Amino acid sequence: MADSLRRLVNSSSFSLLQQKLESWYKDYHVISCDQNLNRCCELVELTSKLQGQLFNILSQTAREGGHYAGVETLKSRLLPWLGTCFSLASSSVTTDTSLNLIQDSVEKDRRLRELAVSHESEKQRMETELCSTRLELNSVRQDLADAKMALDDTKTKSATTMLATEDEILQLRTELRSAQDQVEVYKRRLEALDDYERQIRILRDEVSILASEKTMLQERLVRSRSPSPLPLLRRSRASSPVRGESPTRAQLTNSARHARLVSRFSDLYATERLEAQSLLRRYVEDLETVQRIIFIATTEAFQAAKLAFRQFKLRVRKTLAPSHLDPDALEDSVIDYIVRNVDLYDVQGSVDVVINAMNVNPRIAFPAEVDFVLISSFIREVCRIAFSMQTLDPPLDLAFSTDGELYNDTKYRRSYDSEFTAPLVVYHVWPALVEDDTVIVKGEAVTRRGVLWRSRSRSTSPVRSRSGSPTRTLMTSLNRSVSPQRLTVSRL
Repeated sequence: MADSLRRLVNSSSFSLLQQKLESWYKDYHVISCDQNLNRCCELVELTSKLQGQLFNILSQTAREGGHYAGVETLKSRLLPWLGTCFSLASSSVTTDTSLNLIQDSVEKDRRLRELAVSHESEKQRMETELCSTRLELNSVRQDLADAKMALDDTKTKSATTMLATEDEILQLRTELRSAQDQVEVYKRRLEALDDYERQIRILRDEVSILASEKTMLQERLVRSRSPSPLPLLRRSRASSPVRGESPTRAQLTNSARHARLVSRFSDLYATERLEAQSLLRRYVEDLETVQRIIFIATTEAFQAAKLAFRQFKLRVRKTLAPSHLDPDALEDSVIDYIVRNVDLYDVQGSVDVVINAMNVNPRIAFPAEVDFVLISSFIREVCRIAFSMQTLDPPLDLAFSTDGELYNDTKYRRSYDSEFTAPLVVYHVWPALVEDDTVIVKGEAVTRRGVLWRSRSRSTSPVRSRSGSPTRTLMTSLNRSVSPQRLTVSRL
């Protein structure tokens, strides 16, 4: 009996009954009538189960007391209660109600069995899925282990390959250094070879000059040994001074320098002019203005170079005059000295003169879009070429040109944007090179109709001061620092 009572106490059935009663009481006015009846039947079933357990405990307790123990209690309490319950049951519960309760109980049991079967099937399904998931997980773990092994193998191979690659890189760098050293050696040898060739050419020129002088001396010696009256010789010497007939270096190299300078003038038009034009187009949008700037820079460079050549020639003549009595020989010596020492030419002074002249030129100084220092390298190269052209015999010069002149097909060729039926030149792109009034390299000009008067009115506009940019400030300081002699030259 004690075990049955302990199980009843541990099951807390009365607490569960109390909770169900409280829950039913709270939801009684919310749920439907069928639901209230179902909850009542549940409570009745739970109560009947509890009563069955209590009757079982009652039977065991009475059995333990013997045949006569507890008879009075049963007579006084159990039997009257049973009679009252049966009388109440017979009076309140009908046969139909009892059948309905039995049917509800059977239906509930059937639902419980169905739920148990569905729960069992769901449990089996989930166990099957769990097994499959575990199998997949094991497969993934195995793949992960294989991938890790492959990665370790790849790392090992990569490390080995990297070491080999580093060795190859070090070897290639060593070979590159040795190749660069060999290139430097070859360059030094090539420079030495160029020096040797230049010295050989100089020696050959000197040998040819000495041979010519030797021939002339031998001819003089032969003529001096021939019989001739002394008064006639004295008379000829008094009437005209003796002039050395041996050719100088300038005379011997005149044709070669002529061809080289003409070719360099053509290269200047094809290369340096386009580079200067591209540089100016970054600051000046008008192509006509850019081409005018380059043309004026070229002509001014030739004028500055010719003036510098005359001044340089005067200084050389003044230096060599005491050692030469013959004016023709002095002239040849002066030209020969200038050809040999053309590097003494102060090209930067000519560049400054050209820039000063361009700053006051009305055709390009208004409006002031850009500093002309940008094309100083182009001006410097033109000055060098123009200075060297003055040492030729006869010297090379630029053809006279002016806006609005009649187009001459022997001096110029039309630009691509010209009107080929227009007879007058609007502006010049590149000057023509002449030798004794003979054109040897054509220039380039632009011919159009109806724009000549407009260009003339623009060319006569007043000079306007330039903006105070840092480059202009530098140019102003340079112009102020120019010597009075150069300012006089620019005014000329």
